[in-house]
Amino acid sequence: MSHKIHILPEALCNQIAAGEVVERPASVVKELVENSLDAGASRIQVEIENGGKRLIRVTDNGSGMPREDAFLCLERHATSKVRAEQDLFRLTTLGFRGEALPSIAAISRFSLRTRIAEALEGWEIIAEGGTVKRASEVGVPPGTSIEIRNLFFNTPARRKFLRTDETELGHIGETLTRLALSSPEVCFRFVHNGRLLWEVNRQNTLAERVAELLGRQVVRDMLCLDCHGPEGMRLSGLISRPSLSRAGLGSVYTFINGRFIRDRVVQHALGDGYRNLLEKGRHPVLVLFLEVEPSQVDVNVHPTKHEVRFRQQALVHDFIVQSLRDHLSMSSQTTPGKQGSTPFAMPERESRLPAKPPMSKGGARTSSAPFPTVVGDRDSGSSVPSQTQIKETLTSYPSKQEITVLPKEAVCPAKSDLFGTQGHPDPQVQVQTSGFFSGLRIIGQYQNSYLVCQAGADLLLIDQHAAHERIGFEQLKQQYLTGLVERQLLLFPVVLEFDFRQSRAVAEYCEALSRFGFALEHFGSNAFALKELPRMLKEADAERLVRDVIDELSSIGRSELIEQEFERILLKMACHGMLRANQRLSREEMQALLDAMDQTPFISHCPHGRPTFLRWTHGDVERLFKRA
Repeated sequence: MSHKIHILPEALCNQIAAGEVVERPASVVKELVENSLDAGASRIQVEIENGGKRLIRVTDNGSGMPREDAFLCLERHATSKVRAEQDLFRLTTLGFRGEALPSIAAISRFSLRTRIAEALEGWEIIAEGGTVKRASEVGVPPGTSIEIRNLFFNTPARRKFLRTDETELGHIGETLTRLALSSPEVCFRFVHNGRLLWEVNRQNTLAERVAELLGRQVVRDMLCLDCHGPEGMRLSGLISRPSLSRAGLGSVYTFINGRFIRDRVVQHALGDGYRNLLEKGRHPVLVLFLEVEPSQVDVNVHPTKHEVRFRQQALVHDFIVQSLRDHLSMSSQTTPGKQGSTPFAMPERESRLPAKPPMSKGGARTSSAPFPTVVGDRDSGSSVPSQTQIKETLTSYPSKQEITVLPKEAVCPAKSDLFGTQGHPDPQVQVQTSGFFSGLRIIGQYQNSYLVCQAGADLLLIDQHAAHERIGFEQLKQQYLTGLVERQLLLFPVVLEFDFRQSRAVAEYCEALSRFGFALEHFGSNAFALKELPRMLKEADAERLVRDVIDELSSIGRSELIEQEFERILLKMACHGMLRANQRLSREEMQALLDAMDQTPFISHCPHGRPTFLRWTHGDVERLFKRA
């Protein structure tokens, strides 16, 4: 009787493994360059032809390999980076599985040349389709050079899925950019069809490497971050001010222990960190490095190693969010001075600023100016801002209401808190400030919508509605966070049915939901009865929100959806009580608004992500009149 189960041939096993490891030429480049970095290379050259389809050659000056290791590296599961089971839980290298080289060799015409510094000669191994054809001594410099020709030559079905040369070239360039950002101390050289595309020399700082790869203008709008957290965690790198954003995630570079990742927990945390600071659909530009104990993260959950699994997901999530919010909050209150003469200039914070809330443990305070200088279109030669930069579409609102005064102990005064009942500040309750905005010289009001102010030789145009909207929003949020959530008892409880996994999550997080005003009681099997909800929410919205929160809790371990929903409502409340465009203000009211801006976090942007003010230097104004 014939057996139905049999052992696959080695060549077929390698091709199956190649299907997991090698998706396109960029995957080959990633694996080879990571090996070069693990070998301690300080110079890496990547040469490709036809988008990597015809040739991929990676040459480095790393440690190289002796003869025995050169042959062993083409065997499956052969690696120098893992020796025992415990090593899988404390990985510190980029590559470790020992599958990349044999998998790549199985679907290409492969050649390897390598030499250790102590040897007089190196070794060359030629393989085709995973089979070694020739091996001999060769004269080569110390290091390793691996050449891949005719990728997928023996698997034509896979080759048909490759895109055009330019598309594959773009993927390779992006892969090299990520690797170069992770290692500023390494020189990278990228050549396509014999033409040098880009080269970055060894740099001392991450900012210099980012300037080379992403642009010097980008670095001018970024802030340095270095925070230490619990369990030995550290978050460092460069994050963009809210004024710098992109439509997609292509400029978000996140690394864990030096490895580029696209992790949903980290992505979710970044979104929470920039919430109410960016316009809807916009994403920050950042290069962030998260360092955690290797035993606290599993990088071996996906063949491409772009996804990881944290042992304490919620702890990592909260640390990232808090670090970003603390840093962006402090930077928004930094005196907006002139930009430095170099893209890495970090002007010192002025001493007249009021004291700020403490950061999380080990958090570093930024000292860079948070507000970009407004310059014109370089192509047109004009430095007049476009209408889209300063125009805000407003719906009609009721006439100005009578306003009252908030005691000076308030953290974030709203419209009714800035001025007296007759529109004039009460000297008994005015908040005494000595910050940047309160020290501005008020020139006047433009179109009853914008405050025109002077800061030294610079000119500022402040959107009174956007600024006051941020002030009111932060005040309402502070009141919500420090008070009890008002509940509403439902006359008829709403029965919510979940699947088994979700019902376990409801049972686990029932107490957490109760703190936000939701009262859930087990109703048998996988059903729960919703008996109370926050008074601010409608019944239909609450049911949808509870289900969404449980889904997120099940996958990430925590949820910000409740807070986001409350913030959405608070934003609506704040928007209807703020100063409006086309509303005339007295000089005292203007001054009261400026005083409140100094006490408000994230004041550089309104809660919708629009800027609260624009700024021109004296040189910008001179260029407007063709004087410079």
